[in-house]
Amino acid sequence: MSNDNFFMQRCLDLAIKGIGKTYPNPLVGCVIVLNNKIISEGWHKSYGGIHAEADAINKVKDKSTLKNCSLYVNLEPCNHHGKTPPCTDLILKYGIQKVIIGIRDPNKNVTGSGIEYLKRNGCNVKVNILKGECNFINRRFIKFCKYKRPYITLKWAESNDGFIGPVKDKLNLGRIKWLSNEKSRALSHKWRTEEQSILVGVQTVIDDNPQLTSRFHKGENPIRIIIDPKLRIPLKSKVLNNESKSIVLSSSKNKIDGVNIITNDFDNKESIINTIYNLGIQSVIVEGGSKTLQFFIDNNYWDCIRVFKTSKELKKGTPRPNFKIRDTDYKMIGDDKLYELFKN
Repeated sequence: MSNDNFFMQRCLDLAIKGIGKTYPNPLVGCVIVLNNKIISEGWHKSYGGIHAEADAINKVKDKSTLKNCSLYVNLEPCNHHGKTPPCTDLILKYGIQKVIIGIRDPNKNVTGSGIEYLKRNGCNVKVNILKGECNFINRRFIKFCKYKRPYITLKWAESNDGFIGPVKDKLNLGRIKWLSNEKSRALSHKWRTEEQSILVGVQTVIDDNPQLTSRFHKGENPIRIIIDPKLRIPLKSKVLNNESKSIVLSSSKNKIDGVNIITNDFDNKESIINTIYNLGIQSVIVEGGSKTLQFFIDNNYWDCIRVFKTSKELKKGTPRPNFKIRDTDYKMIGDDKLYELFKN
């Protein structure tokens, strides 16, 4: 591994610490190197908080050394005023001559302008270091900026005989039948902390009365999105509590006190995606029932699919979504098989 790759990998290791906390901002880490040694590190910790470059620069006690340093950052430094001043101005203020950047910022307010500004002011700039890794860590931000839609993860657990849930009757209505084991559920809740929102159909709310929080893992609760065309959501549903923000997408014109209902045109198959995008939500994990999951699969609205295949047998119930998973590509989470597929 070259020195540039080594230091850029450290930027990525720092950047990932902010996952789930920086929305709508990207994940950014920064290291400052003097004589081939890291003398300072920083990362973007929360939206509205100090940027990674400023975090690293501020930690250097003797600022006069910065003119002899190289600054590594996984995403192009900002060149515009947002919640914080431009990072490019701070880099130039202390005379940092070498700036090594993972990838260009896909944000139309930045893309290329930060790099050009640094070059015009005498900086030696290198770009596209560990490009693939840098794209992957900020895949949600990039999808949102470049393709005008949220990054979509589909997730479900299924029994060994191909069902995602039991037959619902009066005895088990409003109760969740766990198929996956405790380790898998904890991992699922970790994933929830990494996405900005979680989506289910109203039938899942009626059948299981889920909370849709990340209570099994420390972190932020995602925004809860419920697809409910005819506004059938029970008012005592746990998803309407104050543990996290909840949004109900409905074609009904009715209003419910205290419930955030957004009118959605379900005749247009792109409307759900467009509504989520227009709300400024960068990523969504879909954990709905078979019908909801199949909608996203059939319309090719997904970027990642995660499936827990368990040893449990249900005999009958709700069939798994119709999606072909290669049986060899899995890792064991306890006694569950986890299949994880990323779209190229």
